[in-house]
Amino acid sequence: MDAIPLALDGYLTADPVPGDRDGTVCWRLSCSSGTDHMVEEAVMPCTTMEPEIVHALLTERQPGDLLRVTGHLALPATAGGVVRLHVESLEVLWEAPLLDAEEGGNDEDGGDTATAADPDADRNRAIAALAEALTGLGHQAGEGPGQSIRLHISPTGALGTGLEHCHSIDLTPARAHRLADAIDTLNCQLDDDRPDSGAVLDSQTIADLTELFDGIDLLDLTNAVLNATRPENRAAVTQAMDDMFGDAPAPDDTDR
Repeated sequence: MDAIPLALDGYLTADPVPGDRDGTVCWRLSCSSGTDHMVEEAVMPCTTMEPEIVHALLTERQPGDLLRVTGHLALPATAGGVVRLHVESLEVLWEAPLLDAEEGGNDEDGGDTATAADPDADRNRAIAALAEALTGLGHQAGEGPGQSIRLHISPTGALGTGLEHCHSIDLTPARAHRLADAIDTLNCQLDDDRPDSGAVLDSQTIADLTELFDGIDLLDLTNAVLNATRPENRAAVTQAMDDMFGDAPAPDDTDR
């Protein structure tokens, strides 16, 4: 059977290893399906004999890197064989941060390791909740052509042991716009909820503002606005000024 052209995005699950043949390398990608009708995560065995890719995988890449690979999927000749993607090009979409050598769970002080893991558990629950919400948004029927915007969510730090908390969600442009609008609204709400900084205007500024507003005659202001308004728009302008200042004179009460 002919090889099948295929492109995949996925996380490197472990350190790549040299292949059985000289000049080759083998590795595995953890890939999100992006659909409710397939298993959420799948692991794809990959191999290549491209010298540049072999060198990059053996010397530069690390578990947790997000890669985009393209090549041809070779189906096994027998039912017990292994499906393998023969990669012809590789692109690094995101590099996992290097793990600090001093980090690694050395508990020399005899601290409670279960307590130290609680922040990770809370983070992972938050990632799962966010991924579920975004996946639901992406799967809603309707707006726009097919999926074309991909969001990647993952923990910070090295991902060699945390790939189950990595997610890829596809959104249409219309859904992405709606998500951006919702985030803008949330940002405004968060700004409104922030406590007052406690800044107090000086007495002279307060006196100047009070004098300014006391000197405004709302009746004169209303008449000036209505006299400058086209007749067909006066009813709407009057209503708007009523909403802002209270009862405003009707157009018939002003000089023409």
